[in-house]
Amino acid sequence: MSKELIRLTDVSMVFDGETTVLDHINLYFNDAEFLTLLGPSGCGKTTTLRIIGGFQKPTSGDVFFDGVRINDLPPYKRQINTVFQKYALFTHMNIYENVAFGLRISKTPEDEIRRRVDEALSMVNLSGYEQRSVNSLSGGQQQRVAIARAIINRPKVLLLDEPLGALDLKLRKGMQTELKRIQQQVGITFVYVTHDQEEALTMSDTIVVMNEGRIQQIGTPIGIYNEPKNAFVANFIGESNIVDGVMERDFAVSFANRVFQCVDKGFATKEPVDVVIRPEDLVISPPEWGQLTGKVESVVFKGIFYEVMVASETFTWKVQTTRAPEVGQIVGLSVDADNIQVMHKS
Repeated sequence: MSKELIRLTDVSMVFDGETTVLDHINLYFNDAEFLTLLGPSGCGKTTTLRIIGGFQKPTSGDVFFDGVRINDLPPYKRQINTVFQKYALFTHMNIYENVAFGLRISKTPEDEIRRRVDEALSMVNLSGYEQRSVNSLSGGQQQRVAIARAIINRPKVLLLDEPLGALDLKLRKGMQTELKRIQQQVGITFVYVTHDQEEALTMSDTIVVMNEGRIQQIGTPIGIYNEPKNAFVANFIGESNIVDGVMERDFAVSFANRVFQCVDKGFATKEPVDVVIRPEDLVISPPEWGQLTGKVESVVFKGIFYEVMVASETFTWKVQTTRAPEVGQIVGLSVDADNIQVMHKS
């Protein structure tokens, strides 16, 4: 069973006495977990990270580390390091001295410094780069130097504030895999902030979806993708068709002028609900075979699938399929009961 390492209890952050950035959030992090704070700009995720790191003090609420309240503990006394989007490497030092910097400040013996620098550079696949200058490295290599410098002091937690934001798409995807590998090898807690759903789904053990200073959902990547708690989460994690519906009874929901079987229950009879269907879960067929029919309005090639917009009587559906229909074609649409997600109105 995982050990709890950090807990935020009823934490709020209000700026200038009127702007609420965090609204009574409760959250905990386990030891050796890769946890991602995910949400749009201004949702409070970076403020949460800064509170954990000690760079900001919450307006109310408490922060606990290993069971001890640390609200008043300065950043340098916390067993926590941070990697920012701007890596803040020392350009007048070579790679070895950049990574060794924290150990020199703590007056670590030279032979110990050498051993630990070698170990840290090996972890980030930069062995042999010790004498290189910072300016000679690519963005991805600079990021790995920043990570090596952060983990060499052996913190219990590494905070990462959108560290891949400055990298190009291909490099960013490669670094997602690298970061997860490093986290598993080092065996410490990573708390990662991003607005990029793909990053969150790729790397995380746990995702915390945030919006407007509140936590919307906490869960595994698969759990959050397949079982979003509300329309915001469904729309933010992946693409979704979200339509108005009415819960007729347990396991039956009406939308688009017909009743569909579903796997949801426990709603009030005739309760207005949000119905979520992922584009990849809609199947295009001949019109006579479909539960719904519609006209193909557009077809866009996306590399591994076609994105097709199909206009029915009440809604325009987004469909992802590997076989493209013709624009203007009348088609049927079908969806299995277990791919219909019903949720309370937001």
